[in-house]
Amino acid sequence: MSLRLLLPEEGVTELLTTWPDEPRVYERGRTELDETITAEFLKDYTFTGCVPANEIALVRAPGPSLNQNAYMTHGRTDAAKLRKLYDSGFTIRLGNLQRVIPFMTTVSRGIQDETGFSNYVHAFLTPPGSQGLRHHWDQQMAVVVQTAGIKRWQLWHPPVESPMRDYNESWRVWRDHYIPEWEAAGPDLQVDLQAGQSLLLPRGWVHNPHVVDQDEDSIHLTFAIRERTPLWLAEKLIAEAIEDPEFRRIMLPGDITGPTLVDKLREAREALQGHLSNLDLDRLALAVREAARAELEYTT
Repeated sequence: MSLRLLLPEEGVTELLTTWPDEPRVYERGRTELDETITAEFLKDYTFTGCVPANEIALVRAPGPSLNQNAYMTHGRTDAAKLRKLYDSGFTIRLGNLQRVIPFMTTVSRGIQDETGFSNYVHAFLTPPGSQGLRHHWDQQMAVVVQTAGIKRWQLWHPPVESPMRDYNESWRVWRDHYIPEWEAAGPDLQVDLQAGQSLLLPRGWVHNPHVVDQDEDSIHLTFAIRERTPLWLAEKLIAEAIEDPEFRRIMLPGDITGPTLVDKLREAREALQGHLSNLDLDRLALAVREAARAELEYTT
């Protein structure tokens, strides 16, 4: 069971049965994940230049991510440039390990089999006393697996309700007063996450992670688990409407730009209601369950 590589048994049970809406810290211990994706492995992978350039992000708070040209030469990842930037305090984010490391592909597919949720995994290498990303929130559950060093996570309750892709993402609804207010109030929760521990971080929780230790760097894996929502089910309910010619017929430009648009919307709604009322839900459930295990890019 892949989730057991990230969480102890009680954490897996809690995740699958209650899907917590508040952060949790678990003593993971050492699993096959720790034995395989070691700090040495990730550093070799990074500093030999093997990482695809489009899966790399370099950031040092409070600045934005660097342009790819900062760590590329002749269109390829430049290991020496990466090392120099890391040594100067930049966090290196290695994206989508499930696409490039076979072991992580297996783990990711296992998580999707167990939950019905697609997922991806990023690695973060942060130098001593440094910070990459500043305060932000995400739109999916994250399991943060600390593999080396210690990273401090300052956490605040969600400022928005149930963020999703294209809705309530932090960058879409950001306000300049957020960070000053959070810092003035102090975090609602602070965690010094150590190697062998995992942090369950529900969507919407603001986090400000950084390395306090001036002598030791930090490496962690973030497994982002894209929850399914009723909107996803609604999309599946209407998907087969395309098989009905009525839903494929061409509308005239005047139907969109003219005064009959409300009538056309009403007609489409009535046709959709008829489509939905005639669906074989038992048959559709089989297809939806298979889609949950197979779809890779759907995201909240």
